[in-house]
Amino acid sequence: MVVDASHLQHYNNSKVMSDINLEQHLASLNLNEKPTQVTQMDYTKIGRTVKSALLKAQAESRVIVGLSAASQALSKSSEGSLFCIMAVPQVGDSATHMHEVLLEAFCYENDIYVIKVDCPTKLSRILGKTTVESCCLVQKTWTGDDESEDEHLNKHEEMLVDYCEAFWDAPQHPIVELPVV
Repeated sequence: MVVDASHLQHYNNSKVMSDINLEQHLASLNLNEKPTQVTQMDYTKIGRTVKSALLKAQAESRVIVGLSAASQALSKSSEGSLFCIMAVPQVGDSATHMHEVLLEAFCYENDIYVIKVDCPTKLSRILGKTTVESCCLVQKTWTGDDESEDEHLNKHEEMLVDYCEAFWDAPQHPIVELPVV
């Protein structure tokens, strides 16, 4: 390839211009300013937040426990669900695993937050169940009169929404370690 002098001069001029623009841009930034500190949520305690949210929702009769019950509730009305808490699938139960994958996909498609937890036994104990359950739904709380109902979140639910939003587009969502019950 042959490069003539005019192309080389044009390249050098554009490089000089881009360097000047970069210097002007950096100068326009006040680098002596203290950067604003971005507050980040402490995700190490999210398991306790899940437990607290579950217990509060259960006290308010807003929890649907079990894979079949959750599927039935979602098939009737998906807009009333806020969270789907799902335990890591047990090895060897492919039928249940398929059902869970379909439920998870349905939740994502309908903007229901999915929170994966580490152990179905812990989840069941938190919910006070004697049988091991792999998932549960947390229903929304509505406030207001019949004509203008608004969704209401408690403090723990707000934290969980922030947590879920932080990982919404992540290729793989973290698994929350529930506290031992």
